[in-house]
Amino acid sequence: MGFGLDSFVIKCFGQHPGRLKYDMIKMKKLLLIVSTLFSLNKVHAQSLEKMQWFNEPEKWEIKNNSLIMQVTPNSDYWRISHYGFTVDDAPFYYGTYGGEFEAKVKLTGAYKARFDQMGLMIRIDHQNYIKTGVEFVEGKFNVSTVVTHEKSDWSVLPLDKVPPFIWIKVVRRLDAVEIFYSLDDQHYIMTRNAPLQDNTPVMIGLMAASPDGKGFEAKFENFKVTHLPDQRRLEWLKTH
Repeated sequence: MGFGLDSFVIKCFGQHPGRLKYDMIKMKKLLLIVSTLFSLNKVHAQSLEKMQWFNEPEKWEIKNNSLIMQVTPNSDYWRISHYGFTVDDAPFYYGTYGGEFEAKVKLTGAYKARFDQMGLMIRIDHQNYIKTGVEFVEGKFNVSTVVTHEKSDWSVLPLDKVPPFIWIKVVRRLDAVEIFYSLDDQHYIMTRNAPLQDNTPVMIGLMAASPDGKGFEAKFENFKVTHLPDQRRLEWLKTH
């Protein structure tokens, strides 16, 4: 009895040539899908290296997708109210985004002096910005927010315990920003809803300041900005 090609393939691979060809085509398709998804993720993944500085500190590094900086001494963001001065000189590492979005980050700081702070900042210009995060005041950790529209205001929420780290999240919707904090990136507590001009591109990123101190080490991990569909357009689509 002759030994044909089909018999040889079956002997070597345990499958009929037709079935083997079919499986190979399926495998190629699967590999193509996986490769495409990986490529898309690579293209759209946020990269700290692509962001830029406003008031770059002397010492900083990006490692394992985390930003670690030595905060510039005697630096801050504040305008006019209560204290009578304006400062705009603290480190801010940012990207520019339009529309509505959610941004969050994990914060770990070696706070030392009064008003040492780190967190997120959303900024239109030097007269319009929101900064929110952790602020060290009188030996206590506070979830702190400063909202500036020509003049600054300040709100704080003292924490009962000193956590090893904290998560801060902001959600920009319509003409406002909702601000949240979490100790585990699972359960978020809202601390403020603040106005911010809508339909205007903003700078969003990582801010730290040391108004009264000599600086401290601030570590930002897992920074992420997620696009949100425009809320007004979603409402329009319901009737069109």
